[in-house]
Amino acid sequence: MGNLGMTEILLIGAALLLFFGPSKLPQLGKSLGQGINEFKKAAKEISSAAADEIASGK
Repeated sequence: MGNLGMTEILLIGAALLLFFGPSKLPQLGKSLGQGINEFKKAAKEISSAAADEIASGK
């Protein structure tokens, strides 16, 4: 995770807990995971479309 140490991760977690509360954290994590998955899916589609264009010579 880059240059984040354990202290920084704990501080971020505590801030999230304060801002959103314990009942919203699972929902926030789920929506974050869905967003990351959709981004990865779109990136794969774009790269495969680019590879197809290169392979077809257009």
